[in-house]
Amino acid sequence: MQINQHAMLSVAPMMDWTDRYCRGFHRCLTRRALLYTEMVTAPAIIHGPRARLLRKDGAEHPVALQIGGSDPEELRQATALAAPFGYDEINLNVGCPSDRVQSGCFGAILMKTPGLVADCVRAMIAESPVEVTVKCRIGVDDQDPEVVLPDFLARMRDAGVRRVTIHARKAWLEGLSPKDNREIPPLDYPLVHRMKAQFPDMHLSINGGVTPDTAEAQLKLMDGVMIGRAAYHQPWDSLGAADRFWNERPPFADPVDAALAMRARVAVWLDEGARIHQISRHMLGLFHARPGARLWRRALSEGASKATTPAQGLALYDAALDQVRNAMEAA
Repeated sequence: MQINQHAMLSVAPMMDWTDRYCRGFHRCLTRRALLYTEMVTAPAIIHGPRARLLRKDGAEHPVALQIGGSDPEELRQATALAAPFGYDEINLNVGCPSDRVQSGCFGAILMKTPGLVADCVRAMIAESPVEVTVKCRIGVDDQDPEVVLPDFLARMRDAGVRRVTIHARKAWLEGLSPKDNREIPPLDYPLVHRMKAQFPDMHLSINGGVTPDTAEAQLKLMDGVMIGRAAYHQPWDSLGAADRFWNERPPFADPVDAALAMRARVAVWLDEGARIHQISRHMLGLFHARPGARLWRRALSEGASKATTPAQGLALYDAALDQVRNAMEAA
């Protein structure tokens, strides 16, 4: 299956969230959806602990690496250095509005310099054995998205990019926090839909406020949907039945089966040196709105600090799952 087919449904790159444990959990729920790493900056790949930053499990595929940067030469080097790690896609971040990103002159602020972004992706494409893609906003600050977005997409297409994910909100780089930038600027889905009509030769995905309930309707207009916070906080509802988009049977019938299947992976990670909190924090929403959900969250949250060995971590996981099953039987 080609990577574009997997991109019909993807889980957004989310800083401090979509680490290898989160991705491993999400892959357990869906065989097909495209997963993304947290953003890794180009300088960190070049000068930092590259093996640790780019580590992934073979079971994560298909998985994309998102890189942040604004210097074409740095991005060229970072792409070349990342190639041996075997990601299925390299994505350039042109959407994150955080202060850390702005101070490095990359992320959403790059919407103001589309020519530079084009130079960046050309440099990345020259070194990448896999597809180079872009994730962007519809504009920033006082820009007119009706003007900015089509120009941006045309420049990306001319530079060789064939797949772009568009967060359907403008980013305000001053006056709004990163959290507020995910919620306050109004969504402009119609604009993004018009971009698909205007650029039929490009694979365009829509991001921003997309939920499991709205994904199917969006796919009638777009090539793909990207789900962010909903996939993280309500993973079963977002991903548990996701493989049906590809006309395939989902891996599990219910979240209990998924939790049981995850146990072996949790055990491996614990034996490799992970602490249970590093893993379980990504799984707290597995039973969202179901009997035992609160017990599951409380058991894993309150007990994680005391579980300092692999055996204790696995015992905590088992005990939390037992509480869920008991609650379901009593419901």
